[in-house]
This record gives sequence, structure tokens and C-alpha cells, in this order.
Amino acid sequence: MREIYLDYNASAPLDARVLQEMLPVMSDAVGNASSVHRFGRRQAALVDEAREHVAALVGGHPAGVVFTSGATEANNLVLQGIVAATDDGGAVRLLVSAVEHASVIRTAQRLAACGLAKSDVIAVTSGGFVEPARVEELLGSDVLLVSVMAANSETGVLNPLAEIAERVHAAGALFHCDATQMAGRLPFDMSESGADLVSLSGHKICGPAGVGALVATRQSLKRLEALLHGGGHERGLRSGSLNVAGIVGLGAAAQIAAQEREQEAVTVAALRDRLVSGLQANLAGVHQNGDLSRRLPNTANLCFEGADAEAVMSNMDSVAVSIGSACSSGSIEPSAVLLAMGLSSEAAFESVRFSLGRFTTPEDVATATQAAISAVERVRALTA
Repeated sequence: MREIYLDYNASAPLDARVLQEMLPVMSDAVGNASSVHRFGRRQAALVDEAREHVAALVGGHPAGVVFTSGATEANNLVLQGIVAATDDGGAVRLLVSAVEHASVIRTAQRLAACGLAKSDVIAVTSGGFVEPARVEELLGSDVLLVSVMAANSETGVLNPLAEIAERVHAAGALFHCDATQMAGRLPFDMSESGADLVSLSGHKICGPAGVGALVATRQSLKRLEALLHGGGHERGLRSGSLNVAGIVGLGAAAQIAAQEREQEAVTVAALRDRLVSGLQANLAGVHQNGDLSRRLPNTANLCFEGADAEAVMSNMDSVAVSIGSACSSGSIEPSAVLLAMGLSSEAAFESVRFSLGRFTTPEDVATATQAAISAVERVRALTA
């Protein structure tokens, strides 16, 4: 059976058009983007162009773009940076949703364990999203930052960002949004969402891995302390010579995503629904996790009753799917996201994430559907 890739939420394939933009930089360009000679200025010009494309993808300003190694670093820069910059260390609070990426949740936990800040978790509904009223209940004058992601990587469920941001700002706090999964798949605008700080990664939008960005308002950037010190690159917030080829790739991926995401969303959603329909028509006990009325067009998280998800995945090895966040792979614990939504451990252990994308074809869906049906039937038969 030919290989099928349905794990775009973990990492999307590199678009050939992006690679074409990167190759000249990797093979011919020379010079440090911070150097003042003509070689450096040429590199800096490429960076500036990419900065414009990245800012445009999320409705930000180019001056607010700080290039990082990815969303994980951007998330750490926000949480650690804002706590480090405050004069009230230990007396301030952070609010993070229960279904955030590990780079947000674990960073908040670490800050709390070190006595640098208190951290409270915002519960989610059974549908997997944050209710603005829940945020409002936890807000107070001591809250420094609230972090709620735009879309969950495991379920694809979207959060009501504007309503949350309104309450956060009324309390005098900053609103951080990890938009890694949503940026490039659905329209995202910082002004409309109310986000002060936004994180994203290149490899989620068919760009290169190892490069991402924090896009923020100028006022919020002033409230961050750098994590990396040295040459004072990226407005003093991220020292280190810039990865120009990666940044050019991120910029190209952002530009393509902004141009094509609307039609791509329609196409991919139809393929996703065809996959789900095919599975439910041929298998009993198949349920979708998360609120179906508010989710990414490419994501389906399915619970196969009576079939261990890891065993199912092993029995459809030629089809790449996931049993949770890529950053949680290897864990023997059930998905923290699904547990936070109220699913039992058993149901969480029986859940598989299918995430489609730009290069998924109808033939891929047909092949993957049959592979999943065979795998679930086999696992159920072996455990009956």
C-alpha cells in the first residue's frame, strides 16, 4: 500500500514553491543580515520582505514581528519574558487554558514551581473550547497575561478569541494567542481577535521547520524581557544571527497561505468530511471528539470504540495519523486535551487524529479510509 500523509497538524509537507524561494539563499547568498556591507544589506532586505508577509498573514505590523525557531520558542518568550520583566515577580498570575500546547502549559507550570508567578488553568467545555465567562471568573488585578490558543491541534476546535480578549483587556491584562494551527488555514487578524501577542510556526503552513515568529503589538513587545542575550537582534528580544533561508521560507509560506487558504479550506473540509463519512458508514461505534460547529476545516479527532488507538495506528502504518500532539508522542498517558474535555481515559486511548492538508487528494482519502477500516476491524477482533 502506498504511503498516505494525514498528519498535517504535526508538520505539513514543504511546498515546492517555498523551497524554490529558499534555494538561492541557501546556495548563492552570503553575509550576515546584521552586517552593514552590501552582502549583509541584501540579506536584511530578504528578511524585511519576509517580515511583511508574516505580519500580513495574521493582521499584524512588520515592526512587531520577532523571528524565532518556532512557536515553542515564541510561547516561551511571551510567558517567561513578561514575568521576567515585571517588578512583582511571584505576586502576578498567568491564566492558561487547559488545552494549550505543552510549551504554554509546562512553561506556566515551571514559572509557578520556581515561585516566579502563580498559574491558574481555564477549564474548557465538553466541546473543547474556552467560554469567555470562565475567563472572566478567574480575572483579577494580579493577572498579567492570559494565553488561549486559536485552534487546538488535537481536535481542531476554535476558541471565541474576540470575546475572551474583550474581558482580558477590561481587566488590564495582555492576551496571548498561540495561532500555530489556525494561521494559514483560516483567516486570522490580530485586531479582530484582540490578540496582543501571536505565536506561529513555519512547518504548520507548508514552510520549513525550525523557524517561526512572535507577532505582537509594539506596546506588548516593550513588556517582554529577552530569553537569549548577545547581539541584541530582533529588537533586542532574540539574539543570534538570523536564519535567513528559513525566514525567507516562512515568508513565502505565509504569502502562499494568505492567498490560497480560503479555497484550500473548502477543498480540505470536503475531503475531511468524506473520510469521516466513509469510516462511520462502515464501522460501528465511531464518534467525533470536539464541537463540530467550530473547528479547523482539516481536522477530525475520532474515537473508535473498543479499539486501542495506538494499535489501530500500528495496523495502518502506511497512513500517517496521530494519537495526540506530536510533542506528546511516546507518552503512555491519555491525551490531556481529551481528558480536559471530560472524556474517559478509555475513550481518550481509543481516539485518533486525522489532519489533512494542501496536498491531500481524493485518492489519499479513499486509501486511508479503507486502511483505517481494516485496522479497526483487526484490532477489535484481536481484543474481542
